[in-house]
Amino acid sequence: MRARHRPAVGSEHGISYVEVLVAMVLIGVCLAPGIEALHNAFLGVQVGQEAEVDLLAVQAKLEEVLVQPFADLDAAAVAAGSATTPTSYSDATPYTTTDGRPIVRQVYIWPYDGDNADGDSDPFTGTDAGILWVKVAIDGTADSLQTLTTW
Repeated sequence: MRARHRPAVGSEHGISYVEVLVAMVLIGVCLAPGIEALHNAFLGVQVGQEAEVDLLAVQAKLEEVLVQPFADLDAAAVAAGSATTPTSYSDATPYTTTDGRPIVRQVYIWPYDGDNADGDSDPFTGTDAGILWVKVAIDGTADSLQTLTTW
């Protein structure tokens, strides 16, 4: 008959308290960067959503301006006096975005030098008749759209 193997006295099978503590520390160390990454991902989504809303607001204002008669746009450019001065087409009061934030959309209009006939490579000197540069920007940000329009 075969003898049965008996464990030595004092040797228990299972998990010790120290092993549980080591496992908990490892889980904590590994979990913290994962939670931080998720937090950053959620912040990125929020920033992306705000940028999308801002772009749509700028685009809407640009389309609103571009449907105006060319003569009116040209008169607004003359009244502004420079390419860096907002025109009367800018928001007089803050515009409320679809997510509830107030923004001010500035509209810049100026004659454009399309052929660079004066040779100075400055698109705002030696301007050509019938071409206007139109830019819509959110005040205080780098968000903007610009285009050219003709009569």
